[in-house]
Amino acid sequence: MVRSKIAGIGMYVPQQVFTNQDLMKVMDTSDEWIQERTGIKERRYAKRTGETTTTMAVEAAAIAIERAGITAQDIDFIVFATLSPDYYFPGCGVLVQRAMKMKEIGALDIRNQCSGFVYALSVADQFIKTGMYKNILVIGSEKHSFGLDFSTRGRNVSVIFGDGAGAVVLQPTTKETQGILSTHLHSDGEAAEILAMYNPGTHANHWMQQEVATFNDGNLGDMFMSHAMIDNAQNFPNMDGPSVFKKAVVKFPEVIMEALAANQLTAADITMLIPHQANLRISQFVQQKLGLKDEQVHNNIQKYGNTTAASVPIALCEAWQQGKIKEGDLVCLAAFGSGFTWASALLRW
Repeated sequence: MVRSKIAGIGMYVPQQVFTNQDLMKVMDTSDEWIQERTGIKERRYAKRTGETTTTMAVEAAAIAIERAGITAQDIDFIVFATLSPDYYFPGCGVLVQRAMKMKEIGALDIRNQCSGFVYALSVADQFIKTGMYKNILVIGSEKHSFGLDFSTRGRNVSVIFGDGAGAVVLQPTTKETQGILSTHLHSDGEAAEILAMYNPGTHANHWMQQEVATFNDGNLGDMFMSHAMIDNAQNFPNMDGPSVFKKAVVKFPEVIMEALAANQLTAADITMLIPHQANLRISQFVQQKLGLKDEQVHNNIQKYGNTTAASVPIALCEAWQQGKIKEGDLVCLAAFGSGFTWASALLRW
């Protein structure tokens, strides 16, 4: 049986560290308030210019490719997960292909926000198992800092997010004791708007009714981005935190148990759980629900904040670099995010 294995892994976080105290200078918040609700002490922000979602991805990818013992010319497919691309279009996958001077390979962009990397890994896994590709570069990268509302008005969202990138190289393996055992993907769009960035977009829903009147002047472009949207702070992310939390604490453990059951395993068999770093309180709830010990779960949201699609590969890479993951270990990746989407992957390292 052919499975997919992670042959190389890399991560990159910007040098600029922004603490809770730094945020207190621009908004009405406190270190105690942020830590109590999220567990975050600091996060990294990319340079305003010079660092992009793509450049950070390239940094992480270069490390993963080197650790896999191959070169950029050996990569035959790219799967790139992000909610903060360099451009509205084209996607970041082709920008990585160009920046790393790869062959004219396929590049696929995944838009599943916090679940993006696990979704991307699942997609790449199918291509490896069918034999279509041999060296797939899977990336999760985010530059949130350029699009957050750094005022008291936006503090509930802005204190949470950070920038960074993680990448893996996926290759085939025939070892019975190695590789991705299964992946599990889900979605429920019923409450999609409670965690969303509405603008710019092609919708015309209830929050857009003010802008509909501007059609009288024939400027249809006002529906895409208008001064009214900016004045009313409608160009920033929107989140109903308590509602997201309630859904996450149900679906997170549920999708992990689904992966374990599919492979006739239990939570006690997990060597390392890498949860998406959405909120330390969510991770702690999931840990308690599954009966896992501290050494079975790796959290780093305290240092990096929520890097959405990048959080799972960054945490996975960091745990591996710290010696917490060794060959033959059972590793579970899990994520829950906007959409809502949630997913898990179970693998033998």
